Amino acid sequence: MGSVLIGQVYSPTQVAEYLDYIGLPQSFHPSANPTLDLSYLTSLFFHQITTIPYENLLIHYSSNHTVDLDPQVLFTKIVANRRGRGGYCMENALFFKNMLHALGFTNAYTVGVRNRSRIDGVPQGPFSGWVHLVIILTLPSDTSPNPQRYAVDVAFGGDGPTFPMPLIEGLVHHNSIGTQEIRLVRDFLPTQTFRGEGAAKMWLYQYRNGKDKEWNTFYAFNAEFEFMEPDFRVMNHFTSTSDENPQGVTVLSILFLRGDGEDGKKKVTGKVMLFREVVKKNLGGRTEVVQVCKSEEERFKALREWFGIELTEEERAGIRGWKSELKG
Repeated sequence: MGSVLIGQVYSPTQVAEYLDYIGLPQSFHPSANPTLDLSYLTSLFFHQITTIPYENLLIHYSSNHTVDLDPQVLFTKIVANRRGRGGYCMENALFFKNMLHALGFTNAYTVGVRNRSRIDGVPQGPFSGWVHLVIILTLPSDTSPNPQRYAVDVAFGGDGPTFPMPLIEGLVHHNSIGTQEIRLVRDFLPTQTFRGEGAAKMWLYQYRNGKDKEWNTFYAFNAEFEFMEPDFRVMNHFTSTSDENPQGVTVLSILFLRGDGEDGKKKVTGKVMLFREVVKKNLGGRTEVVQVCKSEEERFKALREWFGIELTEEERAGIRGWKSELKG
């Protein structure tokens, strides 16, 4: 695996290619000298998640079933090859963080996240070890003595936020699709033993699917503890190879859909999701099954039709004999 690297790793030419690829308006390109404010960050976030899917296909459709976090490998896979590819949490998060650095958000850094496992689609039970990443940053345009920090998560999949979230405890946001609301709160995890002076409460990312519903927690992170290259390597190895992690047996792809809002502005209008052999779509009301794949050939076609993902013959061959292969 190549070096993950810290700091700016993408050239102006690569940045321009990326911004064209995601369709970011020209007014936000570096040549227009845009202000790096919340409007800029929100637009960049929106175009990222509606172009680049969360997908773990490299674990299943490759010859070695391993994930490489080298920035240049990620750029080639996600942008240069133009085959609709994205990546799973660490791939997309680190790719986006490096793009933020190249665009001038030079204080962006990553923190580790503890997820909760989903049971019947609902996060329940204890928190995992570190298996996800969230980006923390302040806006270059905010020169106040105490600038507002934001949690930027473009890599959690269909249940992730659809915009940068300010680190403000208890502030409730509508999450673009349907009636789902999200917020960040702070608390100790149930298994934290040390709660004395200096003990760190965690930021908890919570959701509810309506104002009359209970809040539930998806994940937890410490915004003051930066994760670096050695941490990424350990996390990536476990997440992509361990039999204790469902990534190895579950083919996943999730893409947020871009459309026009009532005000004529572009917005997230829904999402499409592949979970193993089932393709589901949510356009704001409820989730419905739109396709059930019975063979690998049907899944290849579904990836192309619903996500714009093209797999090469070599990649397709990689799943033969693998535990996630559809044998129908």
